[in-house]
Amino acid sequence: MSQVSTSFDVPSLPVTKRGRATRRAILEAAEATVAEFGYERASVAEITRRAGIAQGTFYVHFPDKKAAFLELVRHVNHEVRETGSRATEGLTDRAAMERAGFRAFFKRVLEEPSVYQIIRQSEFVDTDVHRSHYRTLAEPYTDGLRNAMESGQIANDIDPELLAYILMGIAEFMGMKMVVWENELPPQSAFDQLMTFILRGMGAKEVHE
Repeated sequence: MSQVSTSFDVPSLPVTKRGRATRRAILEAAEATVAEFGYERASVAEITRRAGIAQGTFYVHFPDKKAAFLELVRHVNHEVRETGSRATEGLTDRAAMERAGFRAFFKRVLEEPSVYQIIRQSEFVDTDVHRSHYRTLAEPYTDGLRNAMESGQIANDIDPELLAYILMGIAEFMGMKMVVWENELPPQSAFDQLMTFILRGMGAKEVHE
């Protein structure tokens, strides 16, 4: 998926290097705290303890816990999009792009399984932000699939936006099943089976490494 600029992007960072480092520490601590306790039980006191800062410093950057959490959701969204962009950079074949994108996403969630907890809990904290997460991922994905349809790389008998959400759903659930639950990347044979199913469904030429 290519990177797009939207209002859902990560907000501007503080001007000073120290301010940016503090904000980053808060978000990292918030991610770990929410992953362990859940949003409702996560406290500003615990976040600041893990970040190694005073509670007053937290409120310099965020008005409350919800604001910090929503920026964390936007940060996760940005990182997922960047991961996809880097993985597919320079590729023009849609089948190769799907394989690279799925593999990169799986590696990402292996490194940061809290991605699932953050996004799922966002549904109950702010529905609009939760939906924006998926819409922001789907928009460039849809454009890429539409271009692949127009160039004849994949079948054009399905709405590209619908296909984007189908593929995102497969990636999210299979990332949970094959990576998070197993705490490792799937064997190459299992990954190939998954991609064979996906590429056949898209009417794309199968690519194996």
